[in-house]
Amino acid sequence: MRIFFLGDIVGRSGRLAVNTNLKDILEKKKIDFVIVNGENAADQGVGITEEISNDLFNSGVDVITTGNHVWDQKETANHIEREKRLLRPENIPSNSPGKGFGIYESRNGFKVGVLNLMGNVFMKKCDDVFKTAEIFKNKYKLKEDYDFLVVDFHGEITSEKMAMGYFFDGKATLVVGTHTHVPTNDVRILVNGTAYQTDAGMCGDYDSVIGMNKENSLNRFLKKNSIKHYPAEGEATLSGLIVECDTSNGLANKVEPFIFGGGLINNY
Repeated sequence: MRIFFLGDIVGRSGRLAVNTNLKDILEKKKIDFVIVNGENAADQGVGITEEISNDLFNSGVDVITTGNHVWDQKETANHIEREKRLLRPENIPSNSPGKGFGIYESRNGFKVGVLNLMGNVFMKKCDDVFKTAEIFKNKYKLKEDYDFLVVDFHGEITSEKMAMGYFFDGKATLVVGTHTHVPTNDVRILVNGTAYQTDAGMCGDYDSVIGMNKENSLNRFLKKNSIKHYPAEGEATLSGLIVECDTSNGLANKVEPFIFGGGLINNY
């Protein structure tokens, strides 16, 4: 059983790279289940639309997670009620549209739980993420409610993400961070068997400032003439990781980073 996770898709460049290359990657890497974070996938670099979601699903994506930009496209609030494969953070207010957790079937017939969480530090206001995670962990059990569990922790700071990794160690197949758009060099399996990476990076143009046009971003930092952030549109790099899972206990046997295309050093 092999699970493929891709970090935040940023704008048209990131979408094109995923839609063009994913099916080939799935075949070559023998992938059974695919999760992407799509909260920056719209042309403006924030939010996601129904059309974009459908294009990603048609390209081979099984589940799309999000984060603090989930509502930046107005249509999402209605679409997420109908589309159960599109998740929003579990710890945003409970009366929000959609769900933050779902159980899905992999290509080879296993049940995969996907939990979307959002950090509390330097992020939009949301419920206590560790309390939400504790409630979840008391309610659902690995190899009872699902065969595998992937946790996308959408957060700003490394310590909060690392703490969540240890909180789920032995209870999840993978805990992976998103949001900061830079792949961290700490891919590993924790002591109790959970695969972990602080941030998966992004699927976007790295000749940029975290996916946004670099000249405009520099002007904003220098307080010169600038406009609202917009994505860079050069060739995108796909950034993520692949987990080889143990079907007997739902934990990780092996995890490897995945980087392909664009400006980063490739390992595919």
